[in-house]
Amino acid sequence: MVADKGKKLKVSEQIHGDLLLSIEKLQQIQDELEKINDEQTDKVLELEQQYNKVRKPIYEKRNEVLKGIPDFWLTALVSHPGLGDYITEEDQKIFKYLSSIEVEDSKDVKSGYSISFIFNPNPFFENSKLTKTLTFLDEGSMKVTATEIEWKEGMDLPNGVSHEKNGNKRPHPDQSFFNWFAEVQQKDDISEFRDEVAEAIREDLWPNPLTYFSNEFDEIEFDGDEGDEEVLVLVLRHQRITLNKENDSDGEDGNDEEGEDDQDN
Repeated sequence: MVADKGKKLKVSEQIHGDLLLSIEKLQQIQDELEKINDEQTDKVLELEQQYNKVRKPIYEKRNEVLKGIPDFWLTALVSHPGLGDYITEEDQKIFKYLSSIEVEDSKDVKSGYSISFIFNPNPFFENSKLTKTLTFLDEGSMKVTATEIEWKEGMDLPNGVSHEKNGNKRPHPDQSFFNWFAEVQQKDDISEFRDEVAEAIREDLWPNPLTYFSNEFDEIEFDGDEGDEEVLVLVLRHQRITLNKENDSDGEDGNDEEGEDDQDN
């Protein structure tokens, strides 16, 4: 019986030793795979950097064209399913002065990116450019910075008033899209943090904003080439925007005439 126990013990030790040896070999193979994966990641980042440079002048060309389409970015933002809910009616009045949006990755791509909103002169704030930057740090945290909005007197989020003649106050700041620029606390754990607005702009809206600009015309039946359909969409939207502006103008003229009549009376 003693001999049997000793034999079993030796077999057990041999199995245990073989298992350890196999695990060590597996770990070595896994290390090789990790090294290849790291090399792949570096190559992908290098390609991304290269193509960012190629895309940049094309994006600039696109921005020049978009500037000729009234309220393009306003319409695309409001139509986007992940961004429209953040934009109030008062925010829309500000976004009517939005000239362009720009997204720029850091030079090494993996360190972060910035999103900029470029505005024409407007009655709401002094800034011509509002930028929010997300920087990924080595220790797994994230630094978030943003332009401080220089609101004109009486137009800041808590105090700003609507231009409507009923004199309604702007919504609470937490309900405004522009409160996003005030969210700049450092995040200690990236895995527990998501900036849904930044992700929606960078990964979805920015690459192809025309998708959301033309959303409400998707159901229009049109016989013709795909390119002709896109042109039709732009023409229809431009007509709608122009008509709305004319209606607003007529309404203001009518109010002015009513005011003159009241003064005459």
